[in-house]
Amino acid sequence: MRKIRGLWKLLFGRTTIFVLLILIQIIVLFGGIFVLDEKVIVLNNIVGVIAVVVIVYLLNIQQNSSFKLMWIIIIVATPVIGVPFYFFVKLQPGTRAIGEKIDRLIVEQERYLLPDKDTVNRLMIDAGQEYGLFKYLYEGGNYPVHDNSCAKYFPSGEKKYEELLKQLERAKDFIFMEYFIVDKGEMWDSILEVLTRKAAEGVEVRFLYDGTCTLSLLPRNYPLELQKRGIQCKVFSPMRAFLSTHQNNRDHRKVVVIDGHTGFTGGVNLADEYINKRKRFGHWKDTAIMIQGAAVNNLTLMFLQMWNINSVGQEQYHRYMYKPCPPDVGMHFGGYMVPYGDSPYDDEEVGKKVYLDILNRANEYVHIMTPYLILDEEMTSALIFAAQRGIDVKLIVPHIPDKRYAYFLARTHYPELIRKGVKIYEYTPGFIHAKNFTCDDEKAVVGTINLDFRSLYLHFECAVYLWKNPVVRDVEEDFQETLKKCQRITLKNCSEYSMIGKICGKALRFVAPLM
Repeated sequence: MRKIRGLWKLLFGRTTIFVLLILIQIIVLFGGIFVLDEKVIVLNNIVGVIAVVVIVYLLNIQQNSSFKLMWIIIIVATPVIGVPFYFFVKLQPGTRAIGEKIDRLIVEQERYLLPDKDTVNRLMIDAGQEYGLFKYLYEGGNYPVHDNSCAKYFPSGEKKYEELLKQLERAKDFIFMEYFIVDKGEMWDSILEVLTRKAAEGVEVRFLYDGTCTLSLLPRNYPLELQKRGIQCKVFSPMRAFLSTHQNNRDHRKVVVIDGHTGFTGGVNLADEYINKRKRFGHWKDTAIMIQGAAVNNLTLMFLQMWNINSVGQEQYHRYMYKPCPPDVGMHFGGYMVPYGDSPYDDEEVGKKVYLDILNRANEYVHIMTPYLILDEEMTSALIFAAQRGIDVKLIVPHIPDKRYAYFLARTHYPELIRKGVKIYEYTPGFIHAKNFTCDDEKAVVGTINLDFRSLYLHFECAVYLWKNPVVRDVEEDFQETLKKCQRITLKNCSEYSMIGKICGKALRFVAPLM
């Protein structure tokens, strides 16, 4: 099964498409030289003029410079293929249709996302500069702040799995689940058994998973299998061979909502490696968070937005909104929180801006766990500037990677960051899949958002931002405990990396926006 998964990823991968385009360009180039008649010369001149026009357009649009540079190089190196491929990407009607549908759904949800006025007034008094970020999350992303909610942090997939089973068993009205990876095994089989039983008891169960699972993990008719169990099921953007660029925008979220009062998110998917029942890359280190209270509404509406992208008719949102319910023992009250999402179909890079805000306003430290380190110049500058200001910037990344190319590419960032004072540690027991930020004992982010181009620009993502909630302490304590199992990377370590790895990493910097 793993070999089949790898083969499918190779056949359908973005790198494969890029290589094919290069080969076509070479064929056109040498074919033109062989024929060498006036028609070929005229065609090349026309394509060249169009390429210049497209490049001038690229230089004047608002877009991350790494993407601009990638497109400019592709168009200059392979104009015959690069120009039409750029127009194909820009003019995709399917992509625009999804963006327009999301905009309509946001309008439908607006009255359920109004911030509590008393909460906002208290925040304006308590927060100072912090208020600006909460204001942005609402005005830029439609995610209101809450101060009447609580949280619990899970330092491993095993702990989250244990709590998730317990909360699913308690469901009385509805269960919403949205995941990027679903793979048959002990974890998913046990959860499916609970979902099947709950559906038979009359609980409304909706299950949404990303279409990448259709490549090798789940059969294409799997939604029908779940529907026979009484579970409503949808697949977000099933994979098809090179038909639409919106297939580049995956649903990377991990969301659970139970009865409107309990929600989960974090890095943990529904597969046995996430709870270390299957060993793939050494010990799998992951994290998650559970929230209870009115803040769960943000996750509920986030899920319903994705669920209804391809639906017709009005959703009965009021049925699923939070109703006061006693919180579980062990939940942390206090401070403020905002569960928020990020979409590739708007002009707001919410996930990236939250991370940048943390780095730019830190006073003492920023501690980060991330599985991938594929950075643009803006994020690189923010990390370096924070370190240069005297902020203790530490990153924990994997020692055993799940993707060799991503590891080679991450290593190309190490020397520059280390020279400027950023401290990098590799988790020696295995693979880090957690996506956490902590800062100054006051703020934390736990979610699905990696430090790479795909998470920051191309995927649907989500996270919970916490300020002055006691759970921030738990997230930081987990960072410190994980640090004890890491080795610090030095410039000497960087110089000892294999030459092949260094060359591959530097070459991959060109296509980093696709990775």
